[in-house]
Amino acid sequence: MTASNVGTAGVTAARLHTAVDGFRLRARAEGLVDVAYALADSPIGPLLLAGTDAGLVTVAFDGENTGVLDELAARLSPRILRDPARLDPVRRELDAYFEGKLRDFTVPVDWALVGPFGRRVLDLTARIPYGEVSSYSDVARSIGAPRAARAVGNALGANPIPVVVPCHRVVRIGGDLGGYGGGLRRKEFLLSLEGARPRL
Repeated sequence: MTASNVGTAGVTAARLHTAVDGFRLRARAEGLVDVAYALADSPIGPLLLAGTDAGLVTVAFDGENTGVLDELAARLSPRILRDPARLDPVRRELDAYFEGKLRDFTVPVDWALVGPFGRRVLDLTARIPYGEVSSYSDVARSIGAPRAARAVGNALGANPIPVVVPCHRVVRIGGDLGGYGGGLRRKEFLLSLEGARPRL
């Protein structure tokens, strides 16, 4: 193969990648995105993991699985596929986290189920360091909405990607745990695993 052929092949490959990305965007706009899901064991019970090409879209606790798959089909795409291999990177990071070997998740996240306010809340929550906590009021102030502590709590309660996006690190002023979509026993377990002492 000559140098000019190599250059042409590189340009052709770049155009092909651009075309594929365009097809993906159009497919998503038309509701044709594939949503892969898998089940994973964990110390806080079985987890249902789901993701798209953009990243992890949900982590659901035991007991929510059927409703979550229905919601994904209604809100993202009817193409729900059991595909554990696609979620292996997420499962490996969760395993390492629960073994105390991972502090920060690196898997990409798909925010398709989160609205603009929730995204601001969860973006900030994702930056709370491992082993530390913040209050609902502190989160509200940090996103520029100091009177929105209750709305912050609602956004955290609706977090579709718990554990990976660590909404468990937000507690009430005074250290009371507050609420948690997966139940307070799970929140307490996660904070204990991280060595967090919720006293604000």
